[in-house]
Amino acid sequence: MSVISNYKYENGEILYVGDYKSHKGNPALLRSDSMLKAIGKSINIRVSGIKSTRIPIVILGNSPITDSYFHKVDYLKTAGVVQGFWSLNPHPIDSAHIQQTPKLGFRTIEDINLLRELIGELLRHEMNYFSSMISKRKLGEFIRIASQQNSDEEKAEKFLHLLQTEGDK
Repeated sequence: MSVISNYKYENGEILYVGDYKSHKGNPALLRSDSMLKAIGKSINIRVSGIKSTRIPIVILGNSPITDSYFHKVDYLKTAGVVQGFWSLNPHPIDSAHIQQTPKLGFRTIEDINLLRELIGELLRHEMNYFSSMISKRKLGEFIRIASQQNSDEEKAEKFLHLLQTEGDK
């Protein structure tokens, strides 16, 4: 359900009835099943293969998030699983709601220029997602081997390659 506000048509006029707080349904990102589905799909994309580690993932919605997802969206952004949850509706309701979280895991896009700027940032920076569950000894070995490369970029490529090959074992 992505409806934020309710309207009715009466006597040839469209009349505002109320926002989502005045009816039983919840819109888009306020629904826990929608949030869990978005999170699950993001993780599924992230772990589906080496090429998917370079894809920026942004969850687009039309509503604010609930308080219960406040810390989750910031964690998912800082962990690199997603690059953000963005609401494309700058004024979903007249009452107070979350505009953005401290680490910008969730943001309300106020205008088209901000959206262009954020998309431009995603496309300009070559990012790589990586995660692994390996011992500190193995991690230290990967860091030692990668640090022998000449440039920072070569070090990063070697490190990511070592993580990938470890996952193939």
